[in-house]
Amino acid sequence: MVRYSAAQLAPVIDHFGGSLAPLLPDYRVKILDGNCIEASEHRIEALRYTNAGALPGKSLVVYDPALKLALEVFACEDGHAQERSLLDSVLASVEPGDLWLGDRNFCVRKMLLGIAERRGCFLMRAHKKLAWQAISPLAEVGQIDTGVVYEQVISIEDDRGHGLPLRRVVLVLDRPTRDGETEIVLLTNVPSEAASACALATLYRSRWLIEGAFQELAEHLSSEINTLGYPRAALFGFCVALVASNVLSVVKAALRSVHGVEKIEEEVSGYYIADEIAGVYRGMLIAIALEHWRVFSVLTDDAMASLELAGRVRLSAFKKHRRGPKKKPPRRSSKKNEPHVSTARLIAHRRVRNKTP
Repeated sequence: MVRYSAAQLAPVIDHFGGSLAPLLPDYRVKILDGNCIEASEHRIEALRYTNAGALPGKSLVVYDPALKLALEVFACEDGHAQERSLLDSVLASVEPGDLWLGDRNFCVRKMLLGIAERRGCFLMRAHKKLAWQAISPLAEVGQIDTGVVYEQVISIEDDRGHGLPLRRVVLVLDRPTRDGETEIVLLTNVPSEAASACALATLYRSRWLIEGAFQELAEHLSSEINTLGYPRAALFGFCVALVASNVLSVVKAALRSVHGVEKIEEEVSGYYIADEIAGVYRGMLIAIALEHWRVFSVLTDDAMASLELAGRVRLSAFKKHRRGPKKKPPRRSSKKNEPHVSTARLIAHRRVRNKTP
């Protein structure tokens, strides 16, 4: 279902001219990341006798950042299964000219060799347990806005002892990450003439685009319904949300083609668009007879893209409301003999205090 929606909608976005600039010319970037559906309520009989959080499943999602479409989803009913157990299915979808971005969890020999064997490329964060041999020493090659970049040539071996030469890119950070890490190590088989080490270190930061997509799925499209305890139901609900997200991506692509990329990406809220569709949809089905909808099922991609609707959208109704910078939380006090306080009394006391000169 997700794969079908992406195949149907991608040509429409191309006809709009609404796709974003490619992250790396001549490559189709695909971001791979896992999603574990949050613990469900204990409604079904199998869950009524445990207090543990019940995980109804997980999945791997393939995301196209240029089209902003979920291309594939590889679902697994076992919420405790390792994401790597799904990599065989992922490898079957690799195409020549792909550039796969992934975190260190996917940086295993099988995945790297499999992508290269299918004439694809990868840019993966290195896993410490991956065995490799150095071919050249690590040397400084430049600097980006987050740190100093180093590069060397290494090799990993397949089961027959044949080596696959790779580029090992090390970004030494100016400031440690939240986890206290001081460097980010990347492995890639992208040729040096296609992208420099500094360009690849910058490009890898785009992997976080899929995290933003997951956040929009959860917050705007209710992708994780915790009343769905059965794994297939929970995974189906997640996939329906992915399809809805793909439809929203077409709407945003149409708006980008008319109003410009920067205005739509920076100012238009996906939440308000989703809310508008959810609020108006049922009424439109009641007010507009079925025969008037059938015309859309036979339109070609070019005809669908030529509908002049995006220019009539009142963007001010869907404007993002950005929050200001976070304030440092004040120190809280507690008294042993006062486990509860009256909110009304605290508000009244604060008003009196603020009025006092």
